[in-house]
Amino acid sequence: MYSRKFQDPQALPIQDGRPVQGSWNRAFPSIDLSEVAHPYPFPLPGWVKAFRIKEWQAFAVQNESYYLTAVLSDIKFYRMARVFILDKETREHLIFKKVIPFGGWSLPRNLYNSPVSSKSYGFFFRIHNWLDAGVIKVDLDIEATGRRPAFTAHLNFGLAPEETTPLAVNLLFSDNRPMYAFKGFGGVRGDMVFGGRHISLDAGKTTGFIADYKGYFPYRMHGSWCVGAGFDKEGRRIGFGVAENHTRENFNNNENILWVDGQATLLPPVRITMPQGPDSDWVIQDVEGMVDLTFTPLEKVRTGFNIIVTHFDYNTPIGCYNGMLLDSGGEEVHVRNLWGHGEKLYLRI
Repeated sequence: MYSRKFQDPQALPIQDGRPVQGSWNRAFPSIDLSEVAHPYPFPLPGWVKAFRIKEWQAFAVQNESYYLTAVLSDIKFYRMARVFILDKETREHLIFKKVIPFGGWSLPRNLYNSPVSSKSYGFFFRIHNWLDAGVIKVDLDIEATGRRPAFTAHLNFGLAPEETTPLAVNLLFSDNRPMYAFKGFGGVRGDMVFGGRHISLDAGKTTGFIADYKGYFPYRMHGSWCVGAGFDKEGRRIGFGVAENHTRENFNNNENILWVDGQATLLPPVRITMPQGPDSDWVIQDVEGMVDLTFTPLEKVRTGFNIIVTHFDYNTPIGCYNGMLLDSGGEEVHVRNLWGHGEKLYLRI
């Protein structure tokens, strides 16, 4: 059976101008990819290097009735915020997207005590990363229009180290072009107001997934991600996040992880296939017998645009997972109609 361990902690993911590849169970105190000495074979000014680094923070929150996803991204040529909430029973939903060319926010270099916010007419999105207190806070406020209801959320993601084990990875596209990612999973408490309905979130019944990415992603970037969360028949909190992307040497290091009541299992590389396209079943499997899942999209969510210098196509359907995962102790974790979402991204810039 595949086995991969967390590596010993170290100060920074970049040392002497070179990225260090690995998997760790804590976020780094600072991530500045501009410190990489020569990410490309030819010399580039610092501002050009900085423009090649793409970053985003993404969240998924759900209880038995609602599913929420939110992302704040910095693509350098533009910034984008997107929020989607779904009522699982009625299928009522809200989608909000904002794109700011060139200007806007900058995502922080650490998750320990760092805020970032976006504010404009009818919209507010704030993230307060506070890992030194074991929590990340997210505030959202979207005013109603004639085409969508109002939405407000105040969320607290519980990420205390005694309750859950996160994953931080530094992976390589080439010898000196890294991608850093942090993934955390735990309970969420807070409140939401959607279409005039107040929704109180109990941390014992609500799951939350957070991902933070920074990388020298390729000019033509494509990848697929799968996230699922919920509770099994024993009442254990189950969550997973797996991906297939451009990174190399992904047998020894990758971003795939399973959580069972906060205990983490590092998973092998997977293949994510869509035999009939992203609107039909996705098949997620590995060659080690630890991941065998099918994702069935139930609600289509797609964002895209094509403007001379860039092409953006982002499919993020909401749906259910069925199948099996194997934890590090050899126990089969059976997945039955576990809610989650998939992501299929193509970005050229």
